[in-house]
Amino acid sequence: MNPIDLGSLAERFELSLTGDRGHVVSGLATLKYATPDDLAFLANPSYASQLADCRAGAVILGAEHAGRFTGNCLISKDPYVDWARVSGFLNPPPAATAGIHPSAVIASDAAIADSASIGAQVSIGTGCRIGERVTIGPGCVLENDVEISDDARLVARVFIGHRSRLGKRVIVHPGVVIGADGFGLAFERDHWIKVPQLGRVVIGDDCEIGANTTIDRGAIDDTELGEDVRLDNQVQIAHNVRIGAHTAIAGCVGIAGSTRIGRYCMIAGASGIGGHLEICDKVVITAMSTVLESITEPGHYGSGIPARPQRQWQRILVRLGQLDDWFRRLRKTEQSTNLSNDRHE
Repeated sequence: MNPIDLGSLAERFELSLTGDRGHVVSGLATLKYATPDDLAFLANPSYASQLADCRAGAVILGAEHAGRFTGNCLISKDPYVDWARVSGFLNPPPAATAGIHPSAVIASDAAIADSASIGAQVSIGTGCRIGERVTIGPGCVLENDVEISDDARLVARVFIGHRSRLGKRVIVHPGVVIGADGFGLAFERDHWIKVPQLGRVVIGDDCEIGANTTIDRGAIDDTELGEDVRLDNQVQIAHNVRIGAHTAIAGCVGIAGSTRIGRYCMIAGASGIGGHLEICDKVVITAMSTVLESITEPGHYGSGIPARPQRQWQRILVRLGQLDDWFRRLRKTEQSTNLSNDRHE
């Protein structure tokens, strides 16, 4: 990170500065470990108590907390958003060098922009089109007719299946598989028959795909991600799923085939979503939830059961097992009561 004075930071990101405009910061740190050379931030009020002992050269924070820090303050309406912008500006990804590594294997008819960077042991199939300033890191494999738009970055060891489309500025982390066959099977008497997977994967602009995530190609129609969709590590997106723009999905989520996820949704980790469902816009699904019915109204939904002491959980399980018996006994009592009331009438 190149050193920068607080006045320049405040002006660039339209932040209000209280303190020394000329103070220079050259690093980023948390409130607890920051030094006078570092910039820190406060977004979660739970950490506000750390301001008293914080040694940071400056802190990005909301106006309601500015009086609790005696040092330089960059006052923000949304500290976490501004922290993201500032830290991204101060720590841009390393610039790739345009060119093709000698060990790359590239089909003769692949169209690759001169400004693209193709790493070691990359394989690019026939008919592929690679846009301006695209970075394809070591060990990536692109099957035939893949299209990658300008400024996209495949970090390393990424597989892109035939006819897949990636939009502008897409980031794909190591181990990702895009466009493998979906789980399409038909059962005939005593064995399975594979159903050909004929669709594509189409990914919109500004998406980010976390490490070891898999996105299956469509069976007939395409699997689609709208613009600015963010997928965490180890997410499974099955064939023909469609995810609306600006939706974020945390790690270890599995989404079964042909489900539609709306715009601006948030799906927390380890949740499972059944197939052929519709989830409307602006839905939040809490961690470890199971969704087996469509959701038609925006809001928070969840079914995850928090961890409990083992003995307490064992008692709960015993009572769950008794519910059916209790229900039958209650129903029998109600029927007897109703019969008795009928006789008295």
